[in-house]
Amino acid sequence: MSNEKVDILIIGAGPSGTVAASMVHKSGLKTKIVEKQQFPRFVIGESLIPRCMEHFEEAGFMEVLKAQGYQEKHGAKFLRDDRVCHFKFAERYTKEAWTWTWQVPRADFDKTLADEVERRGVPIDYQTAVTNIEFNGTDSITTVVDKDGNESTIEAKFIIDASGWGRVIPRMFNLDKPSNFPARKAMFSHAKDPGRPTGEGGQEITFVVIEQDVWMWIIPFSNGNTSLGFVGNTEFFDRFTGTPEENFRAMLKLDPHHGERFHDPKFIFEPKAIMGYASSVEKTYGEGFALTGNAAEFLDPVFSSGVTFGAESGLIAGKLASRQIQGETIDWETDFHQHVKKGVDTFRSYVTGWYDSTLQDIFFTNLSNVGHKEKICSVLAGYVWDRSNPFVKKHNRAIKALSQVIRMREEAEGV
Repeated sequence: MSNEKVDILIIGAGPSGTVAASMVHKSGLKTKIVEKQQFPRFVIGESLIPRCMEHFEEAGFMEVLKAQGYQEKHGAKFLRDDRVCHFKFAERYTKEAWTWTWQVPRADFDKTLADEVERRGVPIDYQTAVTNIEFNGTDSITTVVDKDGNESTIEAKFIIDASGWGRVIPRMFNLDKPSNFPARKAMFSHAKDPGRPTGEGGQEITFVVIEQDVWMWIIPFSNGNTSLGFVGNTEFFDRFTGTPEENFRAMLKLDPHHGERFHDPKFIFEPKAIMGYASSVEKTYGEGFALTGNAAEFLDPVFSSGVTFGAESGLIAGKLASRQIQGETIDWETDFHQHVKKGVDTFRSYVTGWYDSTLQDIFFTNLSNVGHKEKICSVLAGYVWDRSNPFVKKHNRAIKALSQVIRMREEAEGV
């Protein structure tokens, strides 16, 4: 059995892992990534938000990403019945912030990041599964098996688990805990989109409310394909009894806004489904490891926060772990866990508000307030650590209070 020694082992080659690897590599330490799958591979989470542009810039990925020609995203459109709500990232409260990002086919996007990390000298072992981890203080020995069944070990001074849905350390050490969100389901595919409108109307991500807690996404890519998906309670999906493609086509007919555009789409792959995707953990770090991205927690696909939290936590974990190995004492509770938790908790309030309709009340009112909308736009752009924004600092209370005011005014004015 062969043995290898590194300073930091990273499990997973998605955005969280590659951003972490880039920060470790910048520090001059030896790092390595092991990835169970072969890239490119399909994954959902194709719409980014502006905050993650800061992560990719700091990690040194902007040049290679811009060269890919991804669809630029300057905002988002929300539709419910005959009501329309636009958010433009340029019209946000947090001024020192990015005003755009991308909509990306994740298989291509993730491979671009991974290839760039490899080009810089960080090795990635694909089709390599972690079968065991033994910790001795902060040091660890990880046993891995490659696609041919060959077993080897990797000694590391720290492990960053960026394994996403694989959730290697949480599952291996019983750190998983139930999410406090109801179990929801997502069904999705990619389709050819020859009927796409020209201009901004055909480029922007669109969220369509089908029912109060059921919604549809439309994410156009620059390659001419469009990602389509439905998210909601399980009872909604149980109404459909055909094949996955038959069910998905029936769902598309429920969209009152894009019937002509997606009347008979040609799917790139058969619609897939994910059930009970929300996840959480007992702790996000321990002696010798940190959990980043979906390996730690995933809320919901609405508002497209997944890649941002993955990149945020990966970037911070990479920097903190590097400093720790170089002799610094790191306060993981404050500088990692509590920091990420503040952002997650803010988005949790907005996701909850979306499904219980308090946030929809704010989005679709005819009595909108520009100042409120700018502050909410900053949250949707991912600036959930800007404590000067009252819709961040008092996120749960602010949403509920504003929704209540809107309802009272609409009742008073007969809207």
